[in-house]
Amino acid sequence: MPTVSVGRDLLFKALGRPYTEEEFDNLCFQFGIELDDVTTEKAIIRKEKHIDDQVADNDEEVIYKIEIPANRYDLLCLEGIVQSLRIFTGLDPIPVYRVREPIRKESMLKMHVKPKTAEIRPYIVCAVLRGITFDEARYNSFIDLQDRLHQNICRRRTLVAIGTHDLDTIEGPFTYEALSPTDINFVPLKQERSFRADELMKFYESDLKLKKFLHIIAESPVFPVIYDRKRTVLSLPPIINGAHSAITLKTKNVFIECTATDLTKAKIVLNTMVTMFSLYCDNKFEAEPVEVIYPDGKSHIYPDLSSYNMEVPLSYITGLLGVSLEAGKVAGLLNKMQLHAEPHALPNGDHTFNVSVPPTRSDVLHPCDVAEDVAIAYGFNEIPTRKLPSLKPLALNQFSDLIRTEIAMSGYTEVLTFILCSYKENFAMLNRKDDKSKAVEIGNPRSSDFEAVRTTLMPGLLKIVGQNKDHPKPIKIFEVGDIAVLDESKDVGATNRRQLAALYCGATSGFELIHGLLDRVMEVTGTSFVKSKDTTGYYIECSSEPEFLPGRQASIIYKGKHIGNFGIVHPEVLRNFDIPDTCSFLELSIEHFL
Repeated sequence: MPTVSVGRDLLFKALGRPYTEEEFDNLCFQFGIELDDVTTEKAIIRKEKHIDDQVADNDEEVIYKIEIPANRYDLLCLEGIVQSLRIFTGLDPIPVYRVREPIRKESMLKMHVKPKTAEIRPYIVCAVLRGITFDEARYNSFIDLQDRLHQNICRRRTLVAIGTHDLDTIEGPFTYEALSPTDINFVPLKQERSFRADELMKFYESDLKLKKFLHIIAESPVFPVIYDRKRTVLSLPPIINGAHSAITLKTKNVFIECTATDLTKAKIVLNTMVTMFSLYCDNKFEAEPVEVIYPDGKSHIYPDLSSYNMEVPLSYITGLLGVSLEAGKVAGLLNKMQLHAEPHALPNGDHTFNVSVPPTRSDVLHPCDVAEDVAIAYGFNEIPTRKLPSLKPLALNQFSDLIRTEIAMSGYTEVLTFILCSYKENFAMLNRKDDKSKAVEIGNPRSSDFEAVRTTLMPGLLKIVGQNKDHPKPIKIFEVGDIAVLDESKDVGATNRRQLAALYCGATSGFELIHGLLDRVMEVTGTSFVKSKDTTGYYIECSSEPEFLPGRQASIIYKGKHIGNFGIVHPEVLRNFDIPDTCSFLELSIEHFL
């Protein structure tokens, strides 16, 4: 989850009171976030430079690192955290965000979109923050919020790229175009000379921050670019803004544009920027609209700061929480979470809430999100724990746990290995040949270690022994886990099977111990040893599996069905896994016992 660093003193000043570290930690917990770390800026720098920890100076600013949910974009900056906590503690009401109506429609700023942009980044949304007041802390928070949004919902600028400009240095109407790189010339941010767009891409190949974004448009024949009325370049999204419209501490009017390949996420990003920093405008919580006109003549006005309504029954909320709450109590809890809720009585005695979701809460998509906010505001620790009557474990899982307990009491240590393995480990290293009838192979594996789903638990246990050769002998380990084999009768073409495997490694083979473990498993499952061909219990017979030593192995037959094998592991297999000691191995399917 994202972690936001904020200055403690600025935070407490905005919250209206100081807190002890324990008090603030408790407040965060109640609100559903977490105080992850308390440090200082100099300590962070020392850590990055690998300098030994020193005692913090008294003049070092204390930094609180706060971990927030990944879907709460409104909490990615100091302003959002403060606003949410003040509303949660009852200090502030829920703000009402407005889009200022222009005096004349002709006076509204316009952004004209050219047809070629559809080839690379087809969408753009815009807004204006008029009469904003920056100081150093606000300015830094404004820039930091853009960076955090770029890393989070914008997916490193691939889905959305944010551009912010000093509106007093540019003139509308604006145009959003896509041109050949050789036709774009401008002075980029923090540079003093003009670059052609293709030159600029080469220039930033050595820039540690910007080089990771170049690939987004590098291979495109056209680059997106935004111009004002005088053909001044505002930005080359998603790479860099122009130096001409750079924001400073003296900026009073901010023009925000978000180019995107995902329109929904672009709207969320624009709303987040506007709602968080309209707090500092002359008219609080107010933004100025911009009309975006597309090549087909259709136009859209952004930002859309309207709330949307959702009907949520009280019985739905209390049913999910398992707590009986009155309608008035639930409405108060939702107001603490910035959701304005009005209860209405129904003829059947139940209540329903008309929940108004503000533009800051893009994470509220379904009534279950509303129920979650009620749970947070009520307090997770206050909800009594209970076991749902419908919550019953699967019989296979119950049986697996019982088997694990019995084998552990027999002196074996349980291990857990990857369900994916390499193709070589699954076949060649076990002296097996693949007839293409069993193994589920990964179509595009990221690593040669994970090329197929295991068809046996044997490779995992052998790898553990091979990597622990210096461990005191004997080594007695077991695993209860799933394998997968091809099965045309299933919709997905494969089926899982629950297996039990055990391995003994020591100075002697331990064949009799593995055989004894098999007898113990059969005893606890109530299965008796019978004569060959008898279908009422189990018996063993000679087998010829390539992973075992010939003449020192057997098949396990249970009620007439072959369910597994055990024996002394073949020396060649042991060499393949770099194991110098002899081993005996048992594997059987436990699903047949159910």
